[in-house]
Amino acid sequence: MSPAELPYRAARLIAAHVESIAPRRRSIPSPDRGPWATRWVHAPEGIDAAPYVAAADRIVAGELEVFGVSCANGGAPPRWNCDPKTGTQAPLTAGKLLNYRDRRLVGDIKYLWEVNRHLHLVTLAQGYALTREPQYLGVLKEHLDSWIRACPQGLGPNWCSALEAAIRLINWSIAWQLSGGAAAPFFAGSGGAEFRRLWLDSVYEHARFIHGYFSRHSSANNHLIGEAAGLYIAGLTWPCWPTVRDWRQVAQQILEREALLQSSTDGANLEQAVCYQQFVLDFLLLALLAGRSAGERFSASYEQRLAAMLAFLASIMDAGGNVPMIGDADDGAVTRLAQSPDFSTYRSLLASGAILFGSGELKAKAGKLDDKTRWLFGSRAGELFRRVEEPRARAPLRRAFPGGGYYILGCDFETAEEIRLVADAGPLGYRSIAAHGHADALAFTLSLGGLEFLIDPGTYAYHGGGEWRAYFRGTAAHNTLRIDGVDQSQAGGDFMWVKQARARCDTWESSDAADAFEGWHDGYLRLSDPVLHRRRITLDKRARRVLIEDRLQMSGAHDVELFLHCDERCTLEAVPAGFAIRRAQWTLVAELPRHRDAVAQLHRGSLQPLCGWVSRRYDERQPSPTIVWRARLEGDALLRTELMCRSDYPAQS
Repeated sequence: MSPAELPYRAARLIAAHVESIAPRRRSIPSPDRGPWATRWVHAPEGIDAAPYVAAADRIVAGELEVFGVSCANGGAPPRWNCDPKTGTQAPLTAGKLLNYRDRRLVGDIKYLWEVNRHLHLVTLAQGYALTREPQYLGVLKEHLDSWIRACPQGLGPNWCSALEAAIRLINWSIAWQLSGGAAAPFFAGSGGAEFRRLWLDSVYEHARFIHGYFSRHSSANNHLIGEAAGLYIAGLTWPCWPTVRDWRQVAQQILEREALLQSSTDGANLEQAVCYQQFVLDFLLLALLAGRSAGERFSASYEQRLAAMLAFLASIMDAGGNVPMIGDADDGAVTRLAQSPDFSTYRSLLASGAILFGSGELKAKAGKLDDKTRWLFGSRAGELFRRVEEPRARAPLRRAFPGGGYYILGCDFETAEEIRLVADAGPLGYRSIAAHGHADALAFTLSLGGLEFLIDPGTYAYHGGGEWRAYFRGTAAHNTLRIDGVDQSQAGGDFMWVKQARARCDTWESSDAADAFEGWHDGYLRLSDPVLHRRRITLDKRARRVLIEDRLQMSGAHDVELFLHCDERCTLEAVPAGFAIRRAQWTLVAELPRHRDAVAQLHRGSLQPLCGWVSRRYDERQPSPTIVWRARLEGDALLRTELMCRSDYPAQS
């Protein structure tokens, strides 16, 4: 933490204690007369209503899940202050003072918060917008009324985080619009007027809470962008209080500033976490679209940065639509507008970006117009998407992202023969605590023909993750070297690094014949006998061979481990000097460094040590094959690993 952050946090804590002891009774002003709402989400013409109706029907029947865990409550609304995973009921004490990381007190807060984001209310509103069946509005009203009464302003786990309040407001905004806005049927009559005032009062309380509780200093990451987006969208949807209109201007200023601060000029999110890049992009994109619908413009620099962030995602996405799972991921979604089982949040962002910026490259990577984009752009979505002209030749929009520290080596892009390697020489994470970064300096991922081969294994879980949290964010869970069994960077908690490795790229070259990357990191200079790790990766495009040269500058003896994490769908076979890694028609032949005392082992779902795991979804893990090469080395060393990409490699007898 910076010196300025300590007094800020102390003052905020004191204020929260004072507020809990002697809460101020602050009045809620009466809203101005309508019409209020701007409309930025639309029921698309010609869309298949069946999946939306089926999803809404499940909610009506009391079926509601988060991360595969049922939130069912005997047909009644969910128990809003209860973690559905553990059954722990959180106390209705002052939210700002509640220790939401204490599992004994609140259970797993990620599960509790997820249902309270109210993404399912959007599903109910979509069901109504497509069918005009009143039962969907009836359940939506029941859930909202229940939530507002069960979660008094400022009390309990749903008033801990301004980000959670902001995401709730965004989903309330969409549900409000698709239900009919101020003229929605459930506002009719005396009972309807009472419900409308109850909802609007809670909207105002949410907006006031966010405005007074923005994330600052080291926590001013994706949270601050999300908070500002929620407040901005609320101000557009319900511009019926002068104070909220003022707060909307503050929120827009934050969005303008943070969009530039939290991403590099070449479009890489500085949290060094790809999942959070799409999360932040969703906030920025929804705010932009909501503003446009109301005739409010964002700056050219804001829009240019969004375009750059989309180009980054398109560039690291392989021909099969796979995106490396670099950094933290929690499957967080701002809203849920599509119900198709093959929906890709990454491709959806690219489709929306193609329309927004007239980009044929983004359209080509998106592949098709998805339902989320249809709901956001309305009846003209299809026409606008068709108008965008795709390029004749396809290649990554960019290959080098020095601002984020990522470099793309490859050939035969966007074809069945594609080789795409993403090398990482970026910083650990954003700001002083680098909360969502992983100790992955000089790691890389590799896919062939749109199939993942060498992967980043993901995140698994956050709060209470213990040794699993440490493993998945540690060096051993990435395709790089570990020295003396310690991580490149030193953790200080589940969301904090107290000693951070610095990484840099020295060389990036690309030609028709070869691509070359070289970088270094200083994470092991902190050892009693310092070690500097340099890595050079060269792709010979004609031979379809990747050569990895790891150079260790050191004086004494050290235990050195080299990790290669394979996709869980790969099969591995020992061959002379290494392993043949097979998937579909492809074989990646890995020849490991030659050293007389080296040992190479294959781990799959190992618990002692933790090794050979992948996490594709939050709180889920499964075994995956991982090659670990180990040796005791003394003095300067050069390790050579060769990866041959073959489609005709024979099986060993």
